Amino acid sequence: MTQYSKRFRLILAGFMALAMTLGLQSAFGEDVAHAVSGVVKSVDKDSKTFVVKASDGTEHTFKWTESTTVEGTKDAGKAVGAATEDAAKGTKDAGVETYLGAKKGSKVTVKYTEKAGEKTALGIKDASKATAKAMSQ
Repeated sequence: MTQYSKRFRLILAGFMALAMTLGLQSAFGEDVAHAVSGVVKSVDKDSKTFVVKASDGTEHTFKWTESTTVEGTKDAGKAVGAATEDAAKGTKDAGVETYLGAKKGSKVTVKYTEKAGEKTALGIKDASKATAKAMSQ
């Protein structure tokens, strides 16, 4: 009878290890990235958020972090370039902040993740005709 209980313990321990492994994998799984295109409506530097109004009329509020990247046209590059210099001097978020400030009223595409209802921007890209034309060449 002790032989069966040892086997049972080993099987139970194996199932527990499997369950813990699967649980850890799902906990550390990558976030699913989404994208939305629209017009930059407002930028709040204090809370590091910006609002994009999509073509269907919905407004999306995004938060930016130090890892948020920006891509723009040559005109927007001037603002981003100045912000990159600021970033090198110690104001990390100046790049995103300056870029978004220059983009108010412009069309952008935002790649983001969403956790607990909060949308965090991973990347912001100029979605104007100039960018679309350059990408098609």
